[in-house]
Amino acid sequence: MIEIIKLNKSYGSLAVLKELDLIIEHGKITYLVGPNGSGKTTLIKSILGLIKKYDGNIKIDGTQINGDCEYRNEIGYMPQSPSFPENLTVKNIFDMVKDLRNTAKNLDEELISKFNLEKEMSKRLKNLSGGTLQKVNASLAFLFNPKILIIDEPTAGLDPVASGILKDKILKENQNGKTILFTSHIISELEDLAQNIAFILEGKLWFNGTLENLINLTGEKNLERSVASVMLGKVV
Repeated sequence: MIEIIKLNKSYGSLAVLKELDLIIEHGKITYLVGPNGSGKTTLIKSILGLIKKYDGNIKIDGTQINGDCEYRNEIGYMPQSPSFPENLTVKNIFDMVKDLRNTAKNLDEELISKFNLEKEMSKRLKNLSGGTLQKVNASLAFLFNPKILIIDEPTAGLDPVASGILKDKILKENQNGKTILFTSHIISELEDLAQNIAFILEGKLWFNGTLENLINLTGEKNLERSVASVMLGKVV
């Protein structure tokens, strides 16, 4: 479980997160939604320890992170736009990350096989298509069999076949008990994947509950219209 307690973060005079309280339940797929500038990225970076200066507390499985980096060994992160050293080959990047983690135990290489990345291993990253880079990105996130997965726009740049493979993998790992936090602008992914929705507006938690509860709260006929009505300020 990830517990966010009274989290505040400002950049100068701009308050990005404001007394944010949020519980991301163990073993569930939680969808983090909000308009651009709502604080989603800042929240994710805070959980990952990429932002260290903030007010409030973040606890993972009851332990406050306190700047300690060891907890990140249990997190797999798939950024929306990966930044890889372009001159490395695909094999180089996998080997480098394995060396940095200093473990060869309990690796999950299923996506490498499902995405047929074996035939790409000798290619330099700068020569790969955007979709293939995203496959490498996803495979790295799952590689160390983490307990927690944080996934930003998981199917961006993927073709329908690869998108289906990744969504099936997310569901499979959730069934194995993993906690998954993801963001997406594709409504069908919410309906396919999300068990819980955390809606952030202007740095504050506006809603935390099921898809059905959000639809009932907004009075709209489907999830897409419910999300849109909140973003447009039609629901107070």
